[in-house]
Amino acid sequence: MTVPTVRTHRLTKQFDSHIAVNQIDLQIESGEVYGLIGPNGAGKTTLIRMLAAAEEPTVGEIYISGIRLSRGQDNPELKRQLGYLPDDFPLYDDLTVWDYLDYFARLYFLKDPLRSQRLHEVIEIVELEQKRYETISTLSRGMKQRLSLARSIIHNPTLLLLDEPVSGLDPLARVKVRNIIKLLQQQGMTILISSHILSDLAEICTSIGIMELGNLVESSNLQALYERSSQSYQQLLISTLGNIQDLQSALHNSQLIRNIEVLVGTASVRAEFVGSLEECSALLKSLIDNGIPITDFHRSQDTLENIFLKSGYKQTS
Repeated sequence: MTVPTVRTHRLTKQFDSHIAVNQIDLQIESGEVYGLIGPNGAGKTTLIRMLAAAEEPTVGEIYISGIRLSRGQDNPELKRQLGYLPDDFPLYDDLTVWDYLDYFARLYFLKDPLRSQRLHEVIEIVELEQKRYETISTLSRGMKQRLSLARSIIHNPTLLLLDEPVSGLDPLARVKVRNIIKLLQQQGMTILISSHILSDLAEICTSIGIMELGNLVESSNLQALYERSSQSYQQLLISTLGNIQDLQSALHNSQLIRNIEVLVGTASVRAEFVGSLEECSALLKSLIDNGIPITDFHRSQDTLENIFLKSGYKQTS
C-alpha cells in the first residue's frame, strides 16, 4: 500500500481560548496538487505552518511520507522532506540570484558538483536563466516570487507547501507560477497550495479542501467535487435561430429546467438544469423534434468559485 505524503490525525492548534485549527484529519496522496481554500481566518496558514514544522500542534499527529512529527524536537529527517513558501519570506536584495540560491543550497548541505547542478536546474525551472547574475533588487515582483519558489525547492523536497504564492501578482506572472507548479507535479512532487484565486486552483489542482472556522468541511478529488455539484446543478446556454419565446415555452415544459434567463440582445437563454447527462441529451432532442432551430446547446460544469460560495461558509473577515 502506498504511504500518503501527508496524513494528519485530529490535528489541533489553540491560541489561548481561540481554536485556529480544530481536529483535522487530512490525507494527501503522493503526486497530488491539493488546493486549500477558505475565507480569511479559516485556519489555512496555521495548518500549513504546522505541516511545515514551523508551528507546533497543540494536540494531534502529523505524518509526512510516513515520518511522524515529534513535538518539542527538531525533526531533521521530516524537515528534509519539506519545501515551504510562506507569503512573507524575506529576500536579500544585495545578493545575486545565483548567490541567494547557493546560500540556501549550502544550508541544506548540498555539495558540489550536485549543488551547482541543482542550482542550474531550479533556475531553469523558474525561468530566471537570464537573471542568474543580476542582483535581486533589480527583479520584478513576479521574478522575486519565482526566485522564492526556487529557494523552496532547492533541496528537491517530497512535499511543497505554498501559502498564497500568487498574491499580488499580475496575470502573466500568475500564469508563470501555475506552469512551474504543473512542471513540479510532473516531476513527482506533491504540492499543497492555498490561494484566494480559485480560477488558478481549478487549473492546477487534483484535490480541494475547504476550511471554515478551523474545520476542514470538505476534502475531495476535484473532479468528484464537480460531478457531485453537477448532480444538483448545471448551467445550460441555448441559442436559436427562431423565436426566443418558442424556446422559452419549450423549456418551461421540462421539469428539469429552473430559472430561465433571456440574455439581453441575443436569441439565447441561460437556464439551470437538474438532470443527468442522458436527460440533457433527451432535452436537446425534444427541442429539435419540436421544430426549434437550435444553433448552440452548451452545458457547463459549475465553477470552483460557485461551489465554494454555495458551500455556506461563515465569513470571518
